[in-house]
This record gives sequence, C-alpha cells and structure tokens, in this order.
Amino acid sequence: MKRCNCNNDVCEELCEHPQTICLARAEMVPEIEVQQITDMFRLLGDTTRFKILQALSKRELCVCDIAAVVQMGQSAVSHQLRLLRGARLVKYRKEGTMAWYSLNDQNVATLLQYGVDHIRQK
Repeated sequence: MKRCNCNNDVCEELCEHPQTICLARAEMVPEIEVQQITDMFRLLGDTTRFKILQALSKRELCVCDIAAVVQMGQSAVSHQLRLLRGARLVKYRKEGTMAWYSLNDQNVATLLQYGVDHIRQK
C-alpha cells in the first residue's frame, strides 16, 4: 500500500484506503436525515430565529412576549415561528386566544448551548 505524503491538507500523491473508506461510508447518516439536519442548521443560521430559540430555551412565551424580546412585529415573529414549528424545533399550545410557544424538546436547548459554548472557548 502506498504511503500518503500529505502537505497543506492535500495528498501529494493519490492514495486510498479501501477499508477506511468502507467504514466511513457505513457510519454515514442516511441521506434523508442529512437533508433534514442541514435544513435545521440552515434555520438556526438566522439571528432572529436563534434569538427566538434562545429565549424559548429558558421559558414558554406567548407570541407577544417573543416579539418584544426580539424587538420585531408579531407578524414577522409568527412567520419565523411557523418555520421553526415546521422543522419541529418549537411547539405551541393554545390557551383561549393566546398561543404559547416552547422548544420541542431539550435537545434543541442543548444544541444551542453547545454552539454558545463553542464560540466562547478560548
């Protein structure tokens, strides 16, 4: 088997390791899940949606309160919440005429916190 002479993140000669490639492929997440995950991260890549999720990671909030926290109009916040709900990042419950939002599960809060922890590392 050829040895790789790697320099600057690029192999200087073509070399492949079939067993390693096979193992890596077997460990890959199925394509449909890859699409769902990348869609979720795309949603998380918006500052407004991140702020909404961060606020909801601490407590359940109604749409009016979320709008006040992120300093946006209720209709704009409602649009963002629809996207987040579609991705199953948030859920809501109706109480009379009020809609109360919360994170869909603790994994969403954990994901946000991992991101915060990562950028705060020195």
